Amino acid sequence: MIYLESDSSDANFNFALESYAMDELNIGDCYFMFWRTNPTLMAGRYQNILAEINMPFAKENNIHIVRRITGGGTIYTDLNGWQFSFIVKTEGEKQINFGRFTKPVITALQRLGVPAQAGDRNDLLIEGRKFSGNAQYVRKDLTLHHGSLLFDTNLENLVRALTPDDEKLVSKGIKSVRQRVTNIAEYLDTKITSEEFRDLMLEYLLKDTETYSLNSHDLQRVKEISRDKFDSWEWNFGGNPKFNISKENRFPGGKLRADSLVKDGRIKRISFSGDFFANKEPAALETALTGCLYEENAVRKALAENDAGSVFMNINLEQVLSCIV
Repeated sequence: MIYLESDSSDANFNFALESYAMDELNIGDCYFMFWRTNPTLMAGRYQNILAEINMPFAKENNIHIVRRITGGGTIYTDLNGWQFSFIVKTEGEKQINFGRFTKPVITALQRLGVPAQAGDRNDLLIEGRKFSGNAQYVRKDLTLHHGSLLFDTNLENLVRALTPDDEKLVSKGIKSVRQRVTNIAEYLDTKITSEEFRDLMLEYLLKDTETYSLNSHDLQRVKEISRDKFDSWEWNFGGNPKFNISKENRFPGGKLRADSLVKDGRIKRISFSGDFFANKEPAALETALTGCLYEENAVRKALAENDAGSVFMNINLEQVLSCIV
């Protein structure tokens, strides 16, 4: 494993570095990153950002907004939180598997005296309270896994950034979050800084690991990727088309919403969104459903022919169908 050193607190730069390591950097088969950002909202690949965040609060407090290439929900992070990334460029599992990558992080935390453990789905917990969310992008010859670590993150800003601007809802949300979410710093016997926490984690995680510092060519390419993709309005917000039928449900695999434009009894356009994780890009399924008769049996047949049950993690064909018709 090769540790890619990044001192940047710009989320776009670090997401671009992940992409660069995935597609262009050829110095090894496994890379690791440990990084943090200025106050940032990171939306999941398939989410409607405008429906997930408190935009006035984000603007007022200079909270950056960016879309990940992985699924899952929106997270808030700041300089007192950390992100970790694993990029494995080998033939391997074709399905999402969180445990493979969260295990060493859990072990490192346990060595610090923190009673961390894996939760359901993509969460890591301390005494039943969440301190980490994880997401993955999988393709034939590559897996990207990245996760967040709440070390001493401002939980009030977290709530306000993700809650409609209603003080009653904010107050209720802050109380609820403090019951469900926690910071790692609360469980350490000795008070340490965010940087000291990073150093202790890396002391364990980087055993037998080579460190690679980006050269001028690397930096130029990463900045270009950031500018062309993660900095762009098209990537982060895009133009959401208008639809006339919207249905959503929550399943063990997360929330799934289907927005359909139906005309003359047929699906003219359909878009899937939510905080789910995708084993395959939903775009192919959206294309396959275009032109389909908007009728239960016809849609079920189209879903079956396109193996819809394998597209979304822990969301089966019938559950996908329930979000369409």
